[in-house]
Amino acid sequence: MQPRQRKENYVIGPDGSPLTLADLPKPDTHRWVIRRKAEVVAAVRGGLLSLDEACERYRLTVEEFLGWQRAIDQHGLKGLRTTRLQHYRN
Repeated sequence: MQPRQRKENYVIGPDGSPLTLADLPKPDTHRWVIRRKAEVVAAVRGGLLSLDEACERYRLTVEEFLGWQRAIDQHGLKGLRTTRLQHYRN
């Protein structure tokens, strides 16, 4: 009998591929492009990180994270474009 291999936890990322903790943006990320924001939101929604862990790891406020989540819910990934934020707000 072969030993059981431990499976790494993962969630499905915004592009449909598996996303692990190792795949997440680095904690010192300063440039938040759409993909990185969406990965963090997917990680929290999928239980890979808690909201508190994500906010601490990336130095985000809860309001900032919830804004990303709301933008995705209301407008899809395009809602995460910071330069287009005003267009999507009503």
